[in-house]
Amino acid sequence: MTSEPSGRERDGTTEAFVAHRNLLFTVAYEMLGSAADAEDVLQETWLRWAGVDLAEVRDRRAYLVRITTRQALNRLRTLGRRKESYVGSWLPEPLLTTPDVAEDVELADSVSMAMMLVLETLTPTERAVFVLREVFDLGYDEIAEAVEKSPAAVRQIAHRARAHVAARRPRGVVSAAESRQALEAFRRAVETGDLQGLLDILSPDVVLLGDGGGVKQAVLRPVTGRDKVARLVLGGLLKHAASLSLRPAQVNGYPALVVHLDGALDTVVAVRLDEGRITGLYAVRNPEKLSHMRRETALRR
Repeated sequence: MTSEPSGRERDGTTEAFVAHRNLLFTVAYEMLGSAADAEDVLQETWLRWAGVDLAEVRDRRAYLVRITTRQALNRLRTLGRRKESYVGSWLPEPLLTTPDVAEDVELADSVSMAMMLVLETLTPTERAVFVLREVFDLGYDEIAEAVEKSPAAVRQIAHRARAHVAARRPRGVVSAAESRQALEAFRRAVETGDLQGLLDILSPDVVLLGDGGGVKQAVLRPVTGRDKVARLVLGGLLKHAASLSLRPAQVNGYPALVVHLDGALDTVVAVRLDEGRITGLYAVRNPEKLSHMRRETALRR
């Protein structure tokens, strides 16, 4: 029969969880692309962590990351089934991030909407291994325990995942200044109805993805090509010109635009940049995905 934990042990359990909470949320979010699901994973992590005997834990951070990873992997498989029946394109849930996220260039790059979409193309285990190794710099032995594979298998998975991501990620890290400049040109063109100005900032093969979740109107399939995207964007936004405002915000570590209609939050527009041009436009309108745009979220590595 196990004894009840003492008050000091309970305090230690709580302190360790609180100290690493932002890190654990970041791990879960990068694996899931959903802040709501990441919060649920943290609840499950806490329930398991609260029952652990701290005297047997050598590295509290590693132990907590291991619990979070396993819970996130379980949730990721469920989420995959949910995405199959999702109406239209599924985009990651945007986060209004704290200023220090942008200052950590590697962290910002790893949670950018463009990178989160690349991570969506990995298998659940590949995603977990890639995130833990490339973003959080965990050792192969630690990752092996978290994903319940051998270290040798984890090395192979990491190699495969790195090659997969490298072939699909934006070419080179884009600075915040470049992103701001591109978004300002985009905003100015939209607000003035300047079709040529919009064409100038869009790449010839730009792709527009919209996520309305079946609740708000959005393009159901990707729209490709500068001319199509420019006309669609201008046509859609100019219909609401009188009640529309576009405001800059820090989303997932990078500059983005937040669209308000009649003063109410309506859409978050994030971009992917390659060589100074917008190659990806990601418009999230699903109201269920916009709750984390009302307060800043702290992320940690």
